[in-house]
Amino acid sequence: MTVRTLISQLAGQENINFLLTNRVPRRWLTLFVGRLSKVRNPLVRETSIAIWKLFSDLDLSEARKSRFDSLHDCFTRELKEGARTVDPDPNVLTSPCDGIIGACGPVTDGMVLQAKGFPYPVVDLVGDPALAERYRNGTYVTLRLTSSMYHRFHAPADLCVEKVTYISGDTWNVNPIALKRIERLFCKNERAAIECRLERTGELLTLVPVAAILVASIRLRFVDVTFHLKYQGPNRIDCHARVARGAEMGWFEHGSTIIVFAPPGMTLCDRWKTGDTIRMGQPLLNLCTGHP
Repeated sequence: MTVRTLISQLAGQENINFLLTNRVPRRWLTLFVGRLSKVRNPLVRETSIAIWKLFSDLDLSEARKSRFDSLHDCFTRELKEGARTVDPDPNVLTSPCDGIIGACGPVTDGMVLQAKGFPYPVVDLVGDPALAERYRNGTYVTLRLTSSMYHRFHAPADLCVEKVTYISGDTWNVNPIALKRIERLFCKNERAAIECRLERTGELLTLVPVAAILVASIRLRFVDVTFHLKYQGPNRIDCHARVARGAEMGWFEHGSTIIVFAPPGMTLCDRWKTGDTIRMGQPLLNLCTGHP
């Protein structure tokens, strides 16, 4: 039995997985790994990446660079030109990231699911009753990024970012095992609500990147700050940033989750179901009918 097979089998045991990734000093471990990942020592870098490969199906063949300065540099890697194709159809919103489709569907009276049997109020996630009310009967899609995936996220349409609200929180793991055990998990973790105005329809789209253990750092291209566990700046940042479809909006410093909230009438594209893997730029949501 190989080391990777043994690790995979252990990771598959839900109780062990949950204990190893949640019943640990999450904040301390996240801060420690954050510092370690930025060490530019060749031995530290190569050892860290080798260990990472043992625990995941890390594939660096699409990366723009073939060598990395640090583990952090590898986590936040950019892709080769043409590695992702952004669907140009103006009648769809494209996926902002590579990810696995989790809970999704209509928002029911302001409630959504993180997993079967685990509902949570949108207002608890975004922290703004007025914003939550906009999506009372809207549509949502949860996109989970695994640790080995491409960690940057992009605009799903031509849009203008109007406001970013940062909400400090914990660093629970966001894998399916934790989502089935910890109620309102996304509402406990560090996150940012990014409010965007679609240029074509004028409707409001909100993306909520949620950080997690070993992550707890979100960087946005249009805001000159890094959101992390020690961030002490303003929680609400008003801005006016135009971002073209497919252009980079920001990145995580490890795998995590993005929850997309869309207005009523938008629906998940027929090709997708829960558990499917989607790539950045592929059609995700159909726009409401009747718009020009």
